[in-house]
Amino acid sequence: MANKVTLKQIAQEVGLSPSSVSLVLNNRPCRISEENRKLIKEVAARNHYVPNQIARSLVMRESRTLGLIVPNIESRFFASLAGSLEKRCREDGYALFITSSGGSADDDLELLRQLVTRGVDGVFLVVGDEFSDDRALREEVSHLPIPAVMVDRAIEGLECDKVMFDHEMGGYMATRYLIEQGHRRIACLVNARRSNTGRKRLAGYERALREVGLPIDARLEFESEYYIPSAYEASEAVLATDATAVFASSDNIALGLLKRLHEMGKSIPGDISVVSYDNSAADVLFEPALTAIEQDPGRD
Repeated sequence: MANKVTLKQIAQEVGLSPSSVSLVLNNRPCRISEENRKLIKEVAARNHYVPNQIARSLVMRESRTLGLIVPNIESRFFASLAGSLEKRCREDGYALFITSSGGSADDDLELLRQLVTRGVDGVFLVVGDEFSDDRALREEVSHLPIPAVMVDRAIEGLECDKVMFDHEMGGYMATRYLIEQGHRRIACLVNARRSNTGRKRLAGYERALREVGLPIDARLEFESEYYIPSAYEASEAVLATDATAVFASSDNIALGLLKRLHEMGKSIPGDISVVSYDNSAADVLFEPALTAIEQDPGRD
């Protein structure tokens, strides 16, 4: 393993002070000739110089690192969100620590504290439980010494910056599409008990029905967690109704429903129509392709 070249060694080779070399390599304003700038960068590149981020953090009082907490990194949506956010951070000169809480408010709290301890400049938080009454988590977010942004999900009444998708509109668009295809008995498979996003998608579903004078029938609204096994279990009751179409409020929920349909020998859209929400890569595995409302975390 080669010895790591230091800023002082580069300074000695180019015949300038370490402070001058530091200014050039960190792209800081300085009164150094273009010739010397070029020389410094050539020597640094030839010696594979890597800045000491810890030392830089002490001087600049910033780490150029950010943290992200998601409920489930194995989720296609959250994996896509993490990938898009990491790419944007890297383009802006930041590194991103990506962590997963497993949907636990206790782990959200622990990970927040770990990220602050590690000196991140800010944190993105996708809470695992939007209805959590965990006072410790609320207090921690409210008194963080760094900026915090809640993404996609938000704890009601917690004051901080938020970046949200329009889930109500998504639910409306999915249901409206099914109505325009001629369906009048449309079931909704949704996570509304523990998810504000699910509640908003359900609200959009109901708005679309009301808009065309269709009744809100509680017998066509079914609860499912955002996991395939949960949706698979709930699908038995859905398919026992007279619904001719289903709005599945996430791709995982749709996959659980499709598994049940496959076992029953039913086809889409021959026997029943399905519209999903997320439009992850899984949707293209079906023939015909599954219709879905796209939720693109990488879009500006």
